[in-house]
Amino acid sequence: MSIQNGVLFQYFHWYYNEDGTLWRDVAKDAHILRENGITAIWLPPACKGAHGKTDSGYAIYDLYDLGEFDQKGSVRTRWGTKQELIDAVKAIQDAGMQVYADVVLNHRCGADATEIVEVVEVSDEDRSKDLPDSKHHAEVYTRFTYPARQGKYSQFVWTHEHFTTVDYKKEGNENGKLYRLANKQFADDVGLEHGNYDYLLGADVDLHHPDVDKELKEWGKWFVEQTNVDGFRFDAAKHMSASWMKDYVRYLREHFKERELLSIAEYATSNLDELKSYLHQTERTIKIFDFPLQHKFVEASKKGKEFDLTKLFENTLVTTDPEMAVTFVNSHDSQPREDDHSYVADWFQPLAYAITLLRKEGYPLVFHADYYGYQSPQHTHAGHRDLINVLLKARRAYNWGDQHDYFDHPNCVAWVRTGNTEHPGCMVVILSNGDDGRKRIQTPVKNAKFTDITDTCKDPIQTDNEGQAEFYCRGGKVSVWVQS
Repeated sequence: MSIQNGVLFQYFHWYYNEDGTLWRDVAKDAHILRENGITAIWLPPACKGAHGKTDSGYAIYDLYDLGEFDQKGSVRTRWGTKQELIDAVKAIQDAGMQVYADVVLNHRCGADATEIVEVVEVSDEDRSKDLPDSKHHAEVYTRFTYPARQGKYSQFVWTHEHFTTVDYKKEGNENGKLYRLANKQFADDVGLEHGNYDYLLGADVDLHHPDVDKELKEWGKWFVEQTNVDGFRFDAAKHMSASWMKDYVRYLREHFKERELLSIAEYATSNLDELKSYLHQTERTIKIFDFPLQHKFVEASKKGKEFDLTKLFENTLVTTDPEMAVTFVNSHDSQPREDDHSYVADWFQPLAYAITLLRKEGYPLVFHADYYGYQSPQHTHAGHRDLINVLLKARRAYNWGDQHDYFDHPNCVAWVRTGNTEHPGCMVVILSNGDDGRKRIQTPVKNAKFTDITDTCKDPIQTDNEGQAEFYCRGGKVSVWVQS
């Protein structure tokens, strides 16, 4: 399935209920989401986490437990059972959409037993440096035997040989300390923070260990065969060897030649050069999220009219490499928890979704919590489902042809989509982060009537004999004018 003009939907968030109904919920919503213009669904991690039925799956325990074994206090995962997952994937595909699975390969949590190994403490400020006189033996949680599964699907036992670093030891543990196994080294093709950002949490997987490499490739084949997914979203990509990721995706694509296995990496940084380097290192086998653009949205939503909209696309991936950019407004990782530093505020979300959904460049994401709304101890949000559905409808009908930008005012910008032979309608999008905005805009249609499908502006607009008209929007709002 081509992703041209496609839209990805992230069907989960941090505060989604923990009653094991998500797989059933997405199966029920599949047809209506497809009717509204969604073309692919991103599902949460399906594997059993260290905290059982309350674990989102990011604190990964057992890759082979998709809600089938009584481990960590439950059979089901937070999202449901294995059979419900398989049924959900089928329901989504039957509705005409693709399914991308969230995959966590970087680390393991909740080990079944400890081992005594020699470790060296590293500086958290610069992890390339060992602390002097810090080498010692410690009892660490690095043995994963999965006794409840009893070797079904895989008899692989994870031991200290398969990890590089831990952040916890049984005796004398101190918070914030990192202990690299004395005979291991960090990968060098990872994020640049802390001197080396190989380590994230738990027991850090040594991806270059030959037994690990073989086991993860076998798991990848098993997972696709079991679930029938169409692709992946890879968690924590900045903490994983880029060369290994490239080889891993290529291996699976070679094995499943009939599938595209589209892959997206979460490389969380606003540093555009670092993102470009990752695309180069992975030889463009994996798309990545446009964090620089999302961080611009965050800044714009906090500054209001003090933010210069003409600079919105400066140093963003969607501008420099639109083919590889997945654009997004919010995701589970930007939801307010302890703080809201990376959250696009509710008022700006309609403007940001118009920017991601109604422009030519990028592969846009719609986030469950922005669409349906959610409630948490920190935040209550009603959601923008009706407006996003309007934007999705406009994307299908009018997001075609040439694109002409009017990014010539710090508080009011606009663009035109001219349409093409198959989709002849014209669309003008105009938005403001300050006062009411107006722009005289050239369209390809003369003496044509335009109406605002957001219903923010009630009176229609008529272009003149040259195809021009003054289009407008309300302050802090977006209007989408389409040819009647």
